[in-house]
Amino acid sequence: MSYFNVRVYGLLINEYDEVLVSDEQEYGFRFSKFPGGGLEFGEGLIDGLKREFIEECNAEIDVLSHFYTTDFFEKSSFNDSQVISVYYLVKEKAPLELSFKEKIYDFDDLGEVLQAFRWVKIQDLSIDEITFKTDKTVAELLKQQFKISGK
Repeated sequence: MSYFNVRVYGLLINEYDEVLVSDEQEYGFRFSKFPGGGLEFGEGLIDGLKREFIEECNAEIDVLSHFYTTDFFEKSSFNDSQVISVYYLVKEKAPLELSFKEKIYDFDDLGEVLQAFRWVKIQDLSIDEITFKTDKTVAELLKQQFKISGK
């Protein structure tokens, strides 16, 4: 059975023009993406994104503006669903109280599900280090926009 998998992500950019990247490991599979995740039934996009940031980053956010919605076919890496991802520019309501890493996949503990966060300069963001197709597209668009805006 095929179905749609709606996901929502936040692009959190700090005053140093760095974007927050989440490194994760689940079911033995490592991936780097932007914070966010799957929409729950009965939930709107904004509410889902706010919930995801509380769950993943222990942070409340304001959603500033829509950035990108998947406009091509992407099959999930985990099941038979078609992924549709919506990205928003977001701002934290208070400073994040997370342990930030310098290196990719620098996890503190071992377990089924691991997660670590990094600030990455948008101009230095490596498309190859971002795992999923739509996230790579968003990373490329982010880099292009920062070039155009002269940052």
